Amino acid sequence: MIRVVVLTGGSTPERDVALAGASQVVGALRRREYDVTVVDTVTGQLSARKERELLRPEVGTTPPSAETLRELAAKELGDALTTLPTLQSAELVFPVLHGRQGEGGEIQALLERAGIPYAGSDPDGSALAMDKDRAKQRFQEAEVPTPAWHMWPADETAIAELGLPVVVKPSKVGSTVGLTVVRSLDGIAPAVSEAFRYDDQVLVEAFVAGREFTVGVLGNRALAVGEIIPDHEIFDYECKYTPGMTQEIFPADLPAQHTHHMQELARSAHQALGLRDFSRIDFRLGVDDIPYCLEANTLPGLTRTSLLPQSAAAVGIPFDDLCDRICRLVLARAPTRNKARAKGM
Repeated sequence: MIRVVVLTGGSTPERDVALAGASQVVGALRRREYDVTVVDTVTGQLSARKERELLRPEVGTTPPSAETLRELAAKELGDALTTLPTLQSAELVFPVLHGRQGEGGEIQALLERAGIPYAGSDPDGSALAMDKDRAKQRFQEAEVPTPAWHMWPADETAIAELGLPVVVKPSKVGSTVGLTVVRSLDGIAPAVSEAFRYDDQVLVEAFVAGREFTVGVLGNRALAVGEIIPDHEIFDYECKYTPGMTQEIFPADLPAQHTHHMQELARSAHQALGLRDFSRIDFRLGVDDIPYCLEANTLPGLTRTSLLPQSAAAVGIPFDDLCDRICRLVLARAPTRNKARAKGM
């Protein structure tokens, strides 16, 4: 059996999302007869009892409080993580983590230094995708349309260039945590303050009115395009993780040429950031019929309501197969001992 560590939890605002996703991944890999151990980056290896307590499929409607996150951050294992025997003996690590610590390259760099194969993008690609400012610059260089933006501080002239409404959001946080759609200049300051609760860099971006879409990428293949129709104006935290609050249509009802164009843009965005294994690329289709790339997710959600699994399922890849294929991508580039094992799977 292939020994896999599912690395999850963390101390970011998306901790509950990670744990809910891990509950699904652990089940899928065990059904495929992988030898799975679960490690929380805060508390270490989970016993069977702790798995039952923490790995619940429900996310909840709000992220953990700032006080809770500070307490968790103080307990992060950091460099000691890779000294855990279960990680040292793992044939691969499957990260189910979100936010800067999980997706931003820190965990990936730790695993690289320890020589432990892992799923997902390397430290450079992870850090680049997490930094929305730098990622958007790469999108522009690759001729992938993206909404105009300024980094905070942005004066009234800069805001006027973007035009109201604008989106104010943390630069290095996902799941729309700390994001606000602002319709008047009076709303800028409180929105910036809210974003600064979660990050030390804040981005002000032109709001693109139109339909919202997402495209999964597996290996170098763009999966199905899906349309997202949330109950709220934007696809916010509550809509993302509360069943029934969003219509998610896979495959999206689009003309074939629009579908193919968005899939090619998703592949271009994935490649422009140097990503690998899997990602999810989000778009807004403006009234000008241009798909504007909002961001790339290097460790997209894997919960019951998440979009990457739906994008895969729509092209004939069920969830268990998706997790298995991701593991195979890791094993194919892992050291020789793992390659031999992969051929026998």
